[in-house]
Amino acid sequence: MKQNDSQIETNGSGESEIHQKRWAIVALSSIPLIMTLGNSMLIPVLPLMEKKLDISRLQSSYIITVFSVVAIFLIPVAGYLSDRFGRKIVIIPSLIIAGLGGLLSGWASWKMDSPYGLILTGRILQGIGAAGGAPIVLPLVGDMFKKDKDVSSTLGIIETSNTFGKVLSPILGSFLAGFIWFLPFFGFPVFCLISVLSIIFLVKKPSKEEKGTTFKEFLKNTKEVFHVESKWLLSVFAIGAILMLILFAVLFYLSNVLEDNYHFHGVKKGFLLAIPLAALCLASFIAGKVINDNMVVMKWITFSSIILTGISTLAVSFSDQFIYLLIVFLICGIGIGASLPCLDALINQAIEKEVRGTISSLYSSMRYIGVAAGPPLMAYFMNHNPTLLFIIFAVLCLIAGGLTFKAVRPETDPNKKTTATSS
Repeated sequence: MKQNDSQIETNGSGESEIHQKRWAIVALSSIPLIMTLGNSMLIPVLPLMEKKLDISRLQSSYIITVFSVVAIFLIPVAGYLSDRFGRKIVIIPSLIIAGLGGLLSGWASWKMDSPYGLILTGRILQGIGAAGGAPIVLPLVGDMFKKDKDVSSTLGIIETSNTFGKVLSPILGSFLAGFIWFLPFFGFPVFCLISVLSIIFLVKKPSKEEKGTTFKEFLKNTKEVFHVESKWLLSVFAIGAILMLILFAVLFYLSNVLEDNYHFHGVKKGFLLAIPLAALCLASFIAGKVINDNMVVMKWITFSSIILTGISTLAVSFSDQFIYLLIVFLICGIGIGASLPCLDALINQAIEKEVRGTISSLYSSMRYIGVAAGPPLMAYFMNHNPTLLFIIFAVLCLIAGGLTFKAVRPETDPNKKTTATSS
């Protein structure tokens, strides 16, 4: 397998390559961590926002949803631009735009009597920035290393950073809101600034970086990839969307139930929300270490994890006891967490550089569809029949498991990659 043009030149074994790029990996890991904070940090604060802004539960869910809806449409554009002009050129302005969006939402909350509309505008800006942030990290990691084993290991770290952001989010969001309810909005630009500086100084631009293909060639290559690999690629896209739908619906549900039914507030509620997310984070880290470059292992970890997720969502309807629900959601977190690095690695190892940014971005867009749909869907069903939604989630997991079993058929040779011209 040929080394990509955008790789940083290193010598020695694959292990020393990771060691030499450790600070670049740290810098890249900050992006999904911060983007996760920008969204998930607000989830435990939504019930408080409902009171402060005098809005409904459904309206509060839009604060999460608009961020994701904008990202859904712009992520593929950012993916193409990163393939054409380079990853850093897209990532840095995107982080700046996301930070400005946080400032706008925070300023509106602070200075205006009726800030809801401008808060949503700021969240739209954050979604624009998010489109060119975390999704571009995945193909950049694929560009950086010669060996698929190193790619899988690093993607495990990236996905763990993403999930650690989810663990930290409810605690940090509750802590900041404990001072001033809109302080989480102002925290996000500070985190973005740290990430921008890290990317500028720690992630080196390749000495011989070439521009990608023209738009016409890009469309041709992308069509050919989907012509050859559409069955398993579309299946992975659907699985990613289903898992994110369940995750963010569950977080929204748990945040409201902890406050309304069990009367947990502030940082204490944040720590309880963090328990299933910590399980998700640990499962992602372990899965990233276990899979190496073995796509067969990726498939079966994904399959078994999805089934575990489906069983746990179905089990929610059996009891409403606090400890029982917490354990069930912890198991759900393990199932989702173990699946994510496998799905990331399947795409990055199977797709060549020329279209990797675009394919990874389409996958990220599908994940954001789940993120966008989860909170408002759960808000609707919580006013009607939440048990029915958890049964629907179990059915979706059954479908996702079937897609994994039937459609994801990886090559046993880990060095065999899909190219745009595969026949």
